[in-house]
Amino acid sequence: MSTVIDQKSQVVDEIAGKLKDSKAAIVVDYRGLNVAEVTELRQQLRDAGIDFKVYKNTMVRRATAETDLTGIDEQLVGPTAIAFGYDDVVAPAKLLNNFAKEHEALELKAGVIDGEVATLEQVKALAELPSYEGLLSMLANVLQAPVRGLAIATKAVADKKEEEESA
Repeated sequence: MSTVIDQKSQVVDEIAGKLKDSKAAIVVDYRGLNVAEVTELRQQLRDAGIDFKVYKNTMVRRATAETDLTGIDEQLVGPTAIAFGYDDVVAPAKLLNNFAKEHEALELKAGVIDGEVATLEQVKALAELPSYEGLLSMLANVLQAPVRGLAIATKAVADKKEEEESA
């Protein structure tokens, strides 16, 4: 009997550790996905470096109580899986949201983003953000704009002076 309790305690500690260590944890209902679709989803998540696990809801509730994340407990109904992203906040939400668009059986429920409970709306808003690389390219374009404008203005002044001198 005590070995069962020890095993359950280890699972709760594992979940609590993952919730603390991850930048984003997205809770999904995968009911209705067939084996091939779940395998495809797991492969996509694995390729992105995202940990995807199915836990018993009671174990997750105990872990959320330990980590003060009980706000997601109401979403822990039915078959529930959690995708843990350790490197990128946006990647798990984006990948799961895109997969859910293609496979209506996958339902996003809620999440934990940087240690704070996030609603479904917040998770979906996060999924719509560009990737880290996309944000960097947008920043580079914003930083280049003033220099580009200065170069265009300088060229226009130089062209105008050339016209005046040749006339």
